[in-house]
Amino acid sequence: MKTLSKTFILIFALNALVWLAPQKASAQVSINFQIFYDNLSPYGDWVYNSDYGYVWIPDVSNGFTPYGTNGYWTFTNVGWTWVSNYSWGWAPFHYGRWMHDNYYGWVWVPGDEWGPGWVSWRRSEGYYGWAPIGPGINITFAYSSGYRLPYNQWTFVRDRDFGRTNINNYYINSSSNITIFNNSTVINNVQIDKSSRVRYNTGPSKTEVQKRTGKSVAPVMLRERNIPGQAVDRGELQIYRPRVQKSTAGGNKPVPNRVSRKEEVKSVSQRNSNTQQERNNQQAKQQQEQQRNNQQERNNQQAKQQQEQQQSNNQQAKQQQEQQQRNNQQAKQQQEQQQRNNQQAKQQQEQQRNAQPTKQRNNQQSRQQQQQSNNQKAQEQQAQQQLNNQQAQQQQEQQQRNNQQAQEQQAQQQRNNQQVQEQQAQQQRNNQQAQQQQAEQQNNNQRAQQQQAEQQNNNQRAQEQQEQQQNNNQQAQEQQVQQQKNNQQAQQQQDKKKKK
Repeated sequence: MKTLSKTFILIFALNALVWLAPQKASAQVSINFQIFYDNLSPYGDWVYNSDYGYVWIPDVSNGFTPYGTNGYWTFTNVGWTWVSNYSWGWAPFHYGRWMHDNYYGWVWVPGDEWGPGWVSWRRSEGYYGWAPIGPGINITFAYSSGYRLPYNQWTFVRDRDFGRTNINNYYINSSSNITIFNNSTVINNVQIDKSSRVRYNTGPSKTEVQKRTGKSVAPVMLRERNIPGQAVDRGELQIYRPRVQKSTAGGNKPVPNRVSRKEEVKSVSQRNSNTQQERNNQQAKQQQEQQRNNQQERNNQQAKQQQEQQQSNNQQAKQQQEQQQRNNQQAKQQQEQQQRNNQQAKQQQEQQRNAQPTKQRNNQQSRQQQQQSNNQKAQEQQAQQQLNNQQAQQQQEQQQRNNQQAQEQQAQQQRNNQQVQEQQAQQQRNNQQAQQQQAEQQNNNQRAQQQQAEQQNNNQRAQEQQEQQQNNNQQAQEQQVQQQKNNQQAQQQQDKKKKK
C-alpha cells in the first residue's frame, strides 16, 4: 500500500511539472534590443553615441526630467516602482540608464536589466529625494561615496507628499537642492531578484513612509503583460518586462531601422520652443495609445475568461452525457431484468396450472403477489428513469443556452476587436495627418529660416553700401577741403604778385 501511494505521488508530481513547464518557459522568453529600437522609434530619435552606441532622444516637451515628469511612485511587491503615463514608459524607466547631454538634453541608454526604477535614493529631515543613475554605473557604485550626481538632477519632495499620484505638483524648487542634499543620507535598501539575480534599490521602507505621511500604503501587485505597455487596473500594475539580451540568438547586434544625424535632431533649446499645440497633440497621441493598449489587454483578458468558461461548460456537458449514458445503461439492465422476471413468472404460472393440489395453488398465489410487487418496483424504476431522462434533457437545454451565450460573447469579442482595429486605423490616419502637419511646419520653418537668411544678407549688403557711400562722402569732403586750400594758396600767390 505504501509503495502504491509513493508511485501515485510521483506520477502526480511529474504531471504537475509537465503542466507548469510551458507557462514558466513562456514567461522567461528572452528578446533583444530590437524591441527597444522598434517600439521607441515613433516617440523619438535614435542617434549613435561613441561611448554607449545607439541612444534614444525622446520627443518630449520643455522641462522633461526622467522619473519626474508625467508619472509617480507606487509601492509594489518589488519596492517603490515608477509608473509612467507615457505609453512608452515601460522601457526607459525600467531598463538602462539616463544621462544629460548639453546638446540633446536627456538621453536614454538601453540596458538588459529590469528594475522598479534606476535611481539613487536619499532622505533628510522632512524630505525624500531621487536622481537618475547614469550609464555604466552599477548599483554598488551608485550608492558609494565616490559617485556624485549634479545637484540640479535631483528631485526632492516633502515626505508627507511622497506616494501621491500627482506628485509632480509637490516638487521642491531646485534652488533648495544643495541645502537639502547636504543634510541628507543615502537610502540603501538593496534587494536581489531571485530569478534574474539583478540587484536594485527598493527605496524608502513602507513602514517609514506610513509613519511620515500618516497614511497606510496599500501594496500594488505586479502582473506580467504580454504586449509592450503598462497600466494600473484593480490593484495591479500590469507591465511588460521580458528578459532582454543585447544581441540576437546568433550573436548579431541589432540596430535601429533609422538612425538620425545630429543636424536632423532638434537641440534641447529648439525643442523647448515647441508650441502648446504640438505638446497637446503629443499628449493626446500618447493617451490614445495607452487607451488602445489598455482596451486590448482587457479584451484579451475577457477572451481568456470566455474560453475558460467555454471549457468548463464543455466539461460539464461531457459529464452530463456520461451520466446520461450510465442512466440509460442502468435502465436497459432494469428492463432486461424485468423481462427475465416476467418470463420466470410465466413459467411458474404454467407449472402451477399443471399442478392440482391446494398447497400448490396457495404457493402460486404467493408467487403472483411477489410478482405484482416486483412489477410495481419495476414501474417505479421506470418512472425514476423518466425523471432522470427529463433532467438530462433539461441539462442539455441548459448546455445549449450556455453554448449560445458563449457564441454571443465571442461575437461581442469580435465586435470589440473590430472596434479596436478601427480605432487603430483612425489613430494611424491621425498620426499620418500629424506627420504631414509637422512636415508642413518644418517646411514653413525652413522657408522662414531661408527668408531670414536672405533678409540678413540684404541687410548686410545695404549696410555695406551705406558704408561705401559714407566713405565716398568722406572722400568728397576731403577733396573739397583740399580744393579750398588750393584756391586759397592760388589767391595768396596772386595777391603777392599784385603787391610786387
